[in-house]
Order: sequence, then structure tokens, then C-alpha cells
Amino acid sequence: MTKSPSYVCYMDTPLGRATACAGDGALSGFWFIGQKYYPQKTQHWIEEPEYPVFPALRRWLDGYFAAAEPKVDFALNPQGTAFQKAVWDLILQIPYGGTTTYGAMAKQLAAQRNLPSMSAQAVGSAVGHNPISLLIPCHRVVGSTGKLTGYAGGLDKKEALLRLERMKG
Repeated sequence: MTKSPSYVCYMDTPLGRATACAGDGALSGFWFIGQKYYPQKTQHWIEEPEYPVFPALRRWLDGYFAAAEPKVDFALNPQGTAFQKAVWDLILQIPYGGTTTYGAMAKQLAAQRNLPSMSAQAVGSAVGHNPISLLIPCHRVVGSTGKLTGYAGGLDKKEALLRLERMKG
């Protein structure tokens, strides 16, 4: 079985240059250049700025950075473990302009799985390895005291994104 090709596009955002990756008609990655956990194995990526997902992503980014709370109208396909995907699904439930904590997410995930508890650190690791920044809004997850912690793109970007979302309204 051959793996489907991965297409890549580089985009400028108000917070810096980013890389988008897609394949099989879905966005599989969006990273700020140089961020922590930036993909290492990119030699097989095919640069294709007009791959069908990318124009939709550009529209979404334009709306997002205009504080318009855009809806994602294209498929997301983040690659990860079942646990990571469960955490990323929880992140997608955090409302625009809102936040939650790693501990609250751990409690929610433990309840979903009928477990007595779950490690907030394990949840934090899964949050940090989110391959689709912004669209799976991991910047909305904060420390137990509300302190900004652990954003792979940098805490300056996390702070700017939360400030942008709170401006709406």
C-alpha cells in the first residue's frame, strides 16, 4: 500500500510564517515555522499552493485574524495516537474566546473513559503535539491558575491569539 502524497503550502500570518500540509482532501498540519514539534520528515512533501484545501484555509485565516470566528468548512485529518486524537477532539469543543485547563480536560477525558483519574501531564503532552495549530485551538488550554503555559508556537503567540479572540464582541 502506497502512502498518499502530502502537499504543502507556506502562508504568512500576522503572527509569522506558517506551513500547511494536506493530503486526501484534508488539512493534516498547520505549524508556525520553527515551532516546537515542527515536522522533521518533509523531504517528500510536494509544494502545491493551490491544493484544494489551501484556498479554504487562507479564507479561514483571513476571517480568524479579522476576529470573525470563522467556521472550518473543510476536513481536518490530524495524525496521532487514539489518545492524542481524543484530546484534540476535546480541544475542538472549547468555545471561541474561552479557555480550559489541562486538569479540567484530564477530568473530562477520565470521565469519558470511566477512569478514576487521568494525568494532566499526559493531556498536556497530547495538547503540545497538536499538528493543526489554530484550527484545533490548543492555545485555549491554560495552566490550573489560568497561567499561559505550554504552547509549541511560543507563549507570545498564545497570548496574542487569546487577546484576538477576546476582542470580538
